[in-house]
Amino acid sequence: MEKLEVFGANTLKGQVRISGSKNASLPILAATLLSDKKIHLSNLPNVKDIATMLLLLKSLDTKIEYIKNKKLVSIKNNKKNKKFVSYSLVKTMRAGILVLGPLLARYSKAKVSLPGGCAIGTRPIDIHLKALSKLGVIYKISKGYVHANAPKGLVGAKIKFPKISVGATENLIIAACLAKGKTILSNCAIEPEIKDLVNFLNKMGCKIKWIGKRTVKILGVKKLNEVNYKIMFDRIEAGTYLIAAAITKGKIKILGINPKIIKTEIDILKKIGAKIKLKNNNVFIQGNKKINSININTAPYPGFPTDLQAQMMVLLCKANKRSVISEKIFENRFMHVSELNRMGAKIKIKGNRAIIEGNTKFEGAELMATDLRASVSLILAALTSKNKSIINRIYHLDRGYEKIETKLKKIGAKIKRLA
Repeated sequence: MEKLEVFGANTLKGQVRISGSKNASLPILAATLLSDKKIHLSNLPNVKDIATMLLLLKSLDTKIEYIKNKKLVSIKNNKKNKKFVSYSLVKTMRAGILVLGPLLARYSKAKVSLPGGCAIGTRPIDIHLKALSKLGVIYKISKGYVHANAPKGLVGAKIKFPKISVGATENLIIAACLAKGKTILSNCAIEPEIKDLVNFLNKMGCKIKWIGKRTVKILGVKKLNEVNYKIMFDRIEAGTYLIAAAITKGKIKILGINPKIIKTEIDILKKIGAKIKLKNNNVFIQGNKKINSININTAPYPGFPTDLQAQMMVLLCKANKRSVISEKIFENRFMHVSELNRMGAKIKIKGNRAIIEGNTKFEGAELMATDLRASVSLILAALTSKNKSIINRIYHLDRGYEKIETKLKKIGAKIKRLA
């Protein structure tokens, strides 16, 4: 099993081009099932989750031409695709459930395995299923599979989500595009990746309009267009490299992003002490010798993202005083804490709060990654530690970060992949 070897005491300098967004690509790939017209997508990241989603689409008889080095994919569905998604294709990837909406929209029938992914919380799909039932879907869960059908096809409805859910918002927006009549969804997630999905669907010929901050109106359509679409940048990857610069007191230029989308993260890094300048689609960041403590709550967008909580925790380990991070999204997202404490951090967990003492001097260690974002937090800690660290189970990392060791090497990290 592959692992990473990381030598610490590196100051990162140079520039990093951010890849396309994994979290935008996955729902957009799922949404291609709505159409039998040719769809061309560019700026797909070369990560494991994308490869898994493409395999899933192929299993449904979708024709795919994928040019990895150019990050281009052409997709063409048959007039009639298969409607069964096996556990083997979704056991490592939460986003597999997103094909349920488009399959029901197009064929009124689907059998989809319950999803897997990172073990960071329960993340039930009951919000997806209850909302789909309001569009006319009848479902049951048997032997780990969702068996769903819509006897009269999908019919528009007014739906208010009981709580903000990114996946449920995506699934229902996609499904409602072919439903009869009008659908109003309220209490929606408004992450930039959802806005990217809506932009893609509208370009494909759907009729979707935001009519409030968290309310969207969808008019069902019968015809869709051939489309070319470029996926947005990965804001979590961008945030990770910004934190890497801050933690190593480095100087990095982040290329190919929209700084407005990561305003919350930039504002917090400025408060912590980083010097940041914005120019067009680039961000210049210089880490400060003094890192200020801060208290942070994770929250749905535009709040601080849970997907950057682990990385930010490593930075706050180096702060001058005590900091507190409150995790408000997932109930089991502090699994990296025990590994950071093994490296010398002083972090205590009280319920959903992590109390971080600061002034940590990390020491290299052999480490075990537990999920995607925890994996990269261990790399960040290792970059500032004494001696060498070995990070095991990096298959988590490969699900969401494209060529991370190559990108880090280019800006001065001493890191290599071991078989």
